Amino acid sequence: MTTRHIVRTGLALLATGALLTACTTGGDSPTPTGDPDTETRDVTLMLNWTPNAHHAGIYYAQEHGLYEEAGINLTIIEPGADVGADVAVAQGQVEFGISQAESLLPARAQGMDVQAIATLLPVNDSALMGLSTSGLTTDPGSLDGKRYGGYGGSLETEIISELVRCGGGDPATVDFIDIGNVDYLAGLEQDRFDVVWVFGGWDALRAESVRDDVVTIAMSEHLDCIPNWYTPILIGNSAAMEEDPDLARDFLAATSDGYAEVVADPTAGADALLVGAPELDEELARAAVDYYAPRYTVDGSGDGFGVMEEAVWTEFTDFLVGAEMLTDTSPLEGAWTNDHLPAN
Repeated sequence: MTTRHIVRTGLALLATGALLTACTTGGDSPTPTGDPDTETRDVTLMLNWTPNAHHAGIYYAQEHGLYEEAGINLTIIEPGADVGADVAVAQGQVEFGISQAESLLPARAQGMDVQAIATLLPVNDSALMGLSTSGLTTDPGSLDGKRYGGYGGSLETEIISELVRCGGGDPATVDFIDIGNVDYLAGLEQDRFDVVWVFGGWDALRAESVRDDVVTIAMSEHLDCIPNWYTPILIGNSAAMEEDPDLARDFLAATSDGYAEVVADPTAGADALLVGAPELDEELARAAVDYYAPRYTVDGSGDGFGVMEEAVWTEFTDFLVGAEMLTDTSPLEGAWTNDHLPAN
């Protein structure tokens, strides 16, 4: 099993469809230790792709009974072949999902009732990755003349063009190649392309563990050129949450506690992730949870998990309009809220 597709779910075209396929569930739940009179509610969470280190706090909360203490019987599933989290949540097929701002906003533009209720990472961990033999360096200007392997999406083109321009290069010299879902490292080694879009804490870690000539350009280091945006994000259906606000609050309270525990003890977080997803490469999973633990919250303390800022949403929405992924900024109205988080 490989998780090289994680970033691509946000860059590919928004999936549509009406059928939901349940792919996997969480492990056996511990005996609840909370109020025995608490009504247990069945809740389904659809991931954005296969389980990975982004989800460690969720699996910790599942493994250690935090959802059960909140009166929630949580089932975790992967997206089906024909439907992703945005569609499933909008159609009421699942209560919550994991998505990303670049697909949630277009989904809302199509009339889907989806709303971001927390971010798993306050700062986007996306990075461009290549090998030094191609001439790529940490300077975004080195993207000039390179072959970028991706999906050919507007967001990819716009982000990379801005990075090249910011580094003093000419975006017109970049060759955008549609490669689909491939093994990124193998493609780089075979000289099929020069650079790909990955998460720093997953594919980049994997590549760096086997080669010493891997180069990454972290997008978070160039926020003077491109916007930050929230990916991945937890989403819900705003109409359903308005009808039952306690469910969203209870779900996020348990989830927040799970991430706080992973921040405090990444080893325990990796243990829980591997219980829930034993198919993962253990070495990579542990390294990735160590990498992300201080990144789940702004100050690395575990406090303030999930909080989103208006300025981040506004700047990114404006960017999508410029990239012609949105015709206007109207999908931003009601697209996100911090109201269900424990601190609110």
